[in-house]
Amino acid sequence: MEPLPHSRADGLAGLDTLRAAAIVMVFAYHYMVFVSREPTFGWLSTVGWAGVDLFFVLSGYLIGNQLFSGVARGREPSLKAFYARRFLRTLPNFYVVLALYFLFPAVMGGRTPPPLWRFLTFTQNIGLQPGTAFSHAWSLCIEEQFYLLLPALLVLGLRWRLSVRWGWGLVVGGILGGIVLRSLLWRDNGLEADRGVIGYMPNIYYASWARMDEFLPGVAIALLKNFHPPAWSALMARGRVLLVAALAALLLLGWGILQGYYIDGYGYGYFMTGFGYSLLACAFALLVLAALSPQTVLYRWRVPGAASLAAWSYAIYLTHKPLAFIVQRQLQGTALAGAALPAVVTLVCLAGGWLLYRAVETPFMRLRQRHVPSNFVLERGLLPAR
Repeated sequence: MEPLPHSRADGLAGLDTLRAAAIVMVFAYHYMVFVSREPTFGWLSTVGWAGVDLFFVLSGYLIGNQLFSGVARGREPSLKAFYARRFLRTLPNFYVVLALYFLFPAVMGGRTPPPLWRFLTFTQNIGLQPGTAFSHAWSLCIEEQFYLLLPALLVLGLRWRLSVRWGWGLVVGGILGGIVLRSLLWRDNGLEADRGVIGYMPNIYYASWARMDEFLPGVAIALLKNFHPPAWSALMARGRVLLVAALAALLLLGWGILQGYYIDGYGYGYFMTGFGYSLLACAFALLVLAALSPQTVLYRWRVPGAASLAAWSYAIYLTHKPLAFIVQRQLQGTALAGAALPAVVTLVCLAGGWLLYRAVETPFMRLRQRHVPSNFVLERGLLPAR
């Protein structure tokens, strides 16, 4: 869940809007699952889990662009610097919330978390069963695994003097591989027959190998932007077309989620499992492209509050589930436990995310800027001619 650059002068307001939309979607879904047990926010609650997919695409683009923009300018990536920057960006917030889960399990949700080493090694998502304490850290585990792999593959590619075509091959192959793998996994974990669906979440939804391909459409955008300037310029000139295409694709996929993601009496639909995750990521990638095009209202319109919500989104993601649990428990039997509960929970989650952002994330981001300001080292070109 990579943060956006602080400057909004270069049109990144559109990405702020998308990041804010992603955390709103996730919150609406989790409120339904963990608090109300009904779609309190309507269809947004039902499809809100797709906010994580949007986060994956945004991270793929932002991390890819950070790395590829330097390489395109002839700079050499430093794995040491990159991983240090990742540590200072993501782990302080995570460690604070993780400590709270282990120190006060009853307060944070009433359940004992999985073994600590699963969190510290970012393998908690592997074989994860729904309903465990701090289960929503599964997506952070996959993000950290992506952060580990992408720069390492880039450094290897530069060392072996591979062309950008190899990068495109990995992107396309990874997406196709994800579709094939999910299709195979669906046969044993997708249907209600013989209770096969009990393996869906640990083997498909939470599994790194079944979700990692969703970063790749974002990586593809970064490849286009940095290594194919004519194609990039042509796309940016057609931002309105991209926006219409993205919205149409998302509406169609949203309908597919509502109608065919889970079918009572049958199980998880094959299409939405095998192809749906990848198609959803590609549709969100179109939306990211539109957000980067000066031709679109998404690029130009600064939605009030979106920049702040985008900045706090990582902290909100980590804290909103336990805070919702605490608020609901404290307000049981009171006048605020009825129609006002969604508003109260929302305000508390916003406040909790802001507090973690200000007290923990911001100081460590300043340390990162002071001590590890760049992902790169030597000023020399390493990418071979294509």
